[in-house]
Amino acid sequence: MRPRLGFLGTGWIGRHRMQAIAEADVAEIVAFADPVEEMALAAQQAAPHAHRVAGMEELLALGLDGIVIATPSAQHAAQSVQALRQGVAVFCQKPLGRDAAEVRGVVQAAQQADRLLGLDLSYRATDAMQRIRALVQGGELGRVQAVDLVFHNAYGPDKPWFKDKAQSGGGCVMDLGVHLVDLALWALDFPEVAEVSAQLFAKGAPLPRDAAEVEDFALATLVLADRTVVRLACSWWLHAGRDAVISAAFHGTQGGAALHNVDGSFYDFSAERFRGTAREVLATPPDAWGGRMAVQWAWQLAQQNRFDSTALRFIDTAAALDRIYGR
Repeated sequence: MRPRLGFLGTGWIGRHRMQAIAEADVAEIVAFADPVEEMALAAQQAAPHAHRVAGMEELLALGLDGIVIATPSAQHAAQSVQALRQGVAVFCQKPLGRDAAEVRGVVQAAQQADRLLGLDLSYRATDAMQRIRALVQGGELGRVQAVDLVFHNAYGPDKPWFKDKAQSGGGCVMDLGVHLVDLALWALDFPEVAEVSAQLFAKGAPLPRDAAEVEDFALATLVLADRTVVRLACSWWLHAGRDAVISAAFHGTQGGAALHNVDGSFYDFSAERFRGTAREVLATPPDAWGGRMAVQWAWQLAQQNRFDSTALRFIDTAAALDRIYGR
């Protein structure tokens, strides 16, 4: 079948996912909702046959097969649950919830409704990370004993709700670190996280765990059940000498592999494999990965709108972030 989709929120990310699905021609984009006139006009250009509605209730009244949610983080869980309970599949921008309890509630709603649930953990879809995961899963790096994760952003969020813990759930860890923690756990096939320690900072000062302020710099160490050590560093507004520093390096007993951004780019990634002092290029730009997860979800929805048990892993990543935050 050709699924009928609605879009809730058509800011840059929502509109980019809309454009990717439209270009892939895997679904019919029926309607969208966005309160900001400028965003709505841009969405109309991306999907000229779709019509604008006032909000969630009107979208759900259209008998859609699926909905793409790209609203502020505080709304993700409740909106996802509402759609799923009405039998509508969901593809949500990250984070799925502000903590593991909210994420668990969404996953349970999808399971009970037996509807497809997707989450825009888009870095999984990069060619670079796909190549690295294949090496890890195939045992070609030997036993992975350590993973180093870095996401430093020379900029910070431009919307005030990002800095409100009640609305965002956290700062740079929730915004940036979620991608890399997910990449590490996903590449390693989601082993149990045995121990977590973390240091969070705001404006250069250590941040108490009960602070209302969100962190702009974070360091965390996750020790997995097999004693693999995962180290994370992430930040907003870092003096990095470039727009961003993004990397995920996997160190194994028989080799290594690393993803890293190219020339400070947020979008261009390469991957290399290491054997001693030798290196082999696995992937280079260009790679149009940004909307790939949304297209894959729409394609899967076209095949069968049923719950996919891989969504249970969204809870594992959220639980790891909770432990970084001391929750």
